[in-house]
Amino acid sequence: MFSSERLKGIDVFVCVAETGSFKAAAERMNLTGSAISKSIARLESRLGVRLFERTTRRISLTDAGVAFLRTCTGVLADLEEAELSLQAENAEPHGRVRIDLPGAFGRSQVLPVVLRCLEQYPQLVPHISFSDGFIDAVQEGVDIVIRLGGAEVWPDTLGHRYLGREWHIFCASPAYLARHGTPLTDLDLEQHRCIAYGWRDGNFSPWNFAGRHRGETLRKQVSPKLVVGDGEGLVAAVLAGCGIAQLPSWLVQRQLDEGTLVEVLPQLATDGMAISLAWQKSREMLPKVAALLDVLTTSLAQAAGGPAQRL
Repeated sequence: MFSSERLKGIDVFVCVAETGSFKAAAERMNLTGSAISKSIARLESRLGVRLFERTTRRISLTDAGVAFLRTCTGVLADLEEAELSLQAENAEPHGRVRIDLPGAFGRSQVLPVVLRCLEQYPQLVPHISFSDGFIDAVQEGVDIVIRLGGAEVWPDTLGHRYLGREWHIFCASPAYLARHGTPLTDLDLEQHRCIAYGWRDGNFSPWNFAGRHRGETLRKQVSPKLVVGDGEGLVAAVLAGCGIAQLPSWLVQRQLDEGTLVEVLPQLATDGMAISLAWQKSREMLPKVAALLDVLTTSLAQAAGGPAQRL
């Protein structure tokens, strides 16, 4: 006969395995480190095997731990799915959902979508963070991630979806073009003040140009008169009439519509980074996560002109 004793400690074990430390697991589960350690010790004693190898710096799963984790993850997923199936199909998505977004893109393109989503699902409680680098969604407890660029290979723990691609254009202010003229070819840019994106180490990004053949992209190093290490800072510099910059169209669409910026060399515009949506597979059936995935997929794909299109 099945005993409830067999379930004790499984959630703690899975959390420790996912986060990689007793301390991180304790923080996620709102328990003390001592409680986590004792729970794992009792579980190992009951099973008669060591689940973790412990050193002063880190812990790692034993072979038995790896096998047990695979089984436990499946059991917990089945339990969660069974619980969800008992809920009414029209159950209102509710509760906290953690979302991590890239800085400028997240603020201008994704945050408004999430805020509109709250009108439809008022019981949702989004916790939104902004970071441009890679994060471990499972370890940090993040439900949904949007990234520009994205990984070549996504971890098995994450589902992912390609939403579209940036469209990089050259632009300048009307005042700058009135003073210096409008470039007609890429060679003309050598006579203009170029503004480039740069990093703390002093390097700066080359510009991409559409080639003669369809889908061809040429990279060319420019000699910038100004280097700025922030997309919104680049926009400010171009608006101030400091020169010409290559920017993603989503970042300057409002200024283009208002006429405060003008696109130049449209024939040389080219693809930018891919836009990807990722999420924890173990949580994708939760109504609060599923609802946001649907809204973000639809809204951002439409903004980009549909799947595999540009933004």
